[in-house]
Amino acid sequence: METICNDLRDEYAELESVLAGLDEGQWEMQTPFGNWRIKDEIRHLAYFDDRAALAAADAEAFRRHLGEVLDDFEAFENLLAEVGREFTPGQLMQWWRDKRELVLAALAKCSRRDRVPWYGPSMSVLSLATSRLMETWAHGQDVFDALRLRRTPTHRLRHIAHMGVKTFGWTYANRGLQVPEEPVRVEVTAPSGDLWAWGPEDAENRILGPSEDFCLVVCQCRHVDDTALEVAGEIARDWMEKAQCFAGPPKDGPRPGERVIE
Repeated sequence: METICNDLRDEYAELESVLAGLDEGQWEMQTPFGNWRIKDEIRHLAYFDDRAALAAADAEAFRRHLGEVLDDFEAFENLLAEVGREFTPGQLMQWWRDKRELVLAALAKCSRRDRVPWYGPSMSVLSLATSRLMETWAHGQDVFDALRLRRTPTHRLRHIAHMGVKTFGWTYANRGLQVPEEPVRVEVTAPSGDLWAWGPEDAENRILGPSEDFCLVVCQCRHVDDTALEVAGEIARDWMEKAQCFAGPPKDGPRPGERVIE
């Protein structure tokens, strides 16, 4: 838990370092994610950091919240569309900082194997912390793309790549599809040059390439054809076209060429 919390804190800090230099006009810039502005990306992160803190600190209270969401999902969507919208950039940054500290404090009090409820299946606290890092990185990518900035990959990608592999079955089950029985071998190169690998070495379905590209695909920030990934086998290809490592209803990622940043 100490390792993932430290890495989550560093992921927050990297994104804040970019946001800190923006003027008010840049906060209104459109990102490649739907019709979201940079401001909307941070509103989303702040709200769900708050919900993650609640899930880790008071599971019963989160379950009551989840029941309210399921009873009136339209009202929940309306809340997400409006919460924090009235904040100035300075107020929004402070709101996000406060919620980040809440979730880090709540996570630090937990054991890595404690189970917590969430919007999809329940998960371990370690997985909840990893999901916050993944969301921060993915929505941060939207911000970097909007600003036409290239960020330096870090070792923190391993958490996201691991979540990407572990949500192979979720990608299919979430769409109401049968989970393929054939295993997929994933071998990606870390920023350090080390090899990170999952799955049987002799699997016919294989995915090879940079760890950053694999993370971009499973977070639906790039289409697989716009990366340097080498994909062999029908199952591996199908997975990379459907991959979704985050909770919520099934979503389709960008089309080929849709999120190519020059």
